[in-house]
Amino acid sequence: MSRLNPAESSPLSRRRFFQWTSSLAATLGVVPLLQSTEALAAPAAAVSGEDYYAKLGVEKIINAAGTYTTLTAACMPATVVAAVQKAALHPVRLHDLQVKSGEYLAQRLKCEGALVTSGASGAITLATAACMQAANGNRPVDLPQKAEGLKKQVIVQRAHRYGYDHAIFLTGARITEVVTLDEYKAACAKGDAVMTNFFNAAEEEDGIAATAQIGREEWLRIAHEHNIPCHIDAAADMPPLSNLWKYTGMGFDLVSFSGGKGIRGPQNAGLLLGKKKYTDLAHQNNNPGEGVGRGMKVAKEQIVGMVAAIDWVLSHTEESMQGDYQKRADLIASMVKNVPSVKTETVVPKIANHVPHLLIRFDPAVTGITTSELVNRLRTEQPSIELNPNTGHKPNQGIPSDANTLVVGVWMLQPGEDAIVGRRIRAALTKKA
Repeated sequence: MSRLNPAESSPLSRRRFFQWTSSLAATLGVVPLLQSTEALAAPAAAVSGEDYYAKLGVEKIINAAGTYTTLTAACMPATVVAAVQKAALHPVRLHDLQVKSGEYLAQRLKCEGALVTSGASGAITLATAACMQAANGNRPVDLPQKAEGLKKQVIVQRAHRYGYDHAIFLTGARITEVVTLDEYKAACAKGDAVMTNFFNAAEEEDGIAATAQIGREEWLRIAHEHNIPCHIDAAADMPPLSNLWKYTGMGFDLVSFSGGKGIRGPQNAGLLLGKKKYTDLAHQNNNPGEGVGRGMKVAKEQIVGMVAAIDWVLSHTEESMQGDYQKRADLIASMVKNVPSVKTETVVPKIANHVPHLLIRFDPAVTGITTSELVNRLRTEQPSIELNPNTGHKPNQGIPSDANTLVVGVWMLQPGEDAIVGRRIRAALTKKA
């Protein structure tokens, strides 16, 4: 069984933990940066109930990677956990909860309409269904069974194709792929498009020059000239906080966000924001109805958790959030800076995962350990640590990594885990037990 997460231990043991990490920092000649704010920590210091991870034999990990679904994304802050627990105790009418939560979120996020969805992927499916319904007379449509004979083309740039295209295909829609501006204009003029899909992070992908793509403003302008609604996938694009209203403010008709990433809500929740005309149609296709979203159920706990997460995230400033993340990166960097051949750098991707990431570059010939060996050591020793998947790979998603670079994502670390990560990486680079 893995060691106790310090955020889950008792106040006394927690205090001893911080005393230990402060002593460790002093031993290594590290500036004591452990007084980072706990406002971003999650979950609560002590949670009652049986530990089912331990009961089921599922190993707990230290997440030095980021908000990846395979690592169960973010942990919810204490206030969100409390809201979820309270919501679980009382039944309500699900339809009423969806409507009222949507009205509240729309007001807070400066848009016409909002809907809590089953993650960003569910939001994409519901956005597509809403746009298909709007393009085919606004009447309810049995999707995907009766998609034949309907307008159902979704226009997407080739550089923006990705695995989440499946969320579009679930409705019976099909994709028209374009590369050049002329191809895009021609596709819009055909008259069979129901929606365009813009993958926000695509402009940051390595090997794809932004100048070779059609930018957001031009993409919007041409589609709207042909009365085609535009959806943007901004799943991982919070922070900055302003992104929560930036894209609807630009004119995108629908915007999808993941709820379990930077917003720190339930992992199986998301947001669909935009013009009320379309969010209302998305609601018609969502649970508890019989539309294509019936199987994408969002429970009362997740809806309330999503609303509470928005309240939580909007209670912070951009500076306070990013500053805390930077302190974690600085602490880890200070713990490895004297290791021969090691150089550190902090980078912040421009779009997706817009938070400080620590790059630790080293020469395997000097350290005597390769990147893959180091990653395996962190993963197999206790407590298990997962680094960002861009570790040891070529530049990707705004992170300039290479074969001899460790990428440490610091924003999902619990209090004190930055010191553990720094100590473990230092030990691996210096071949210490």
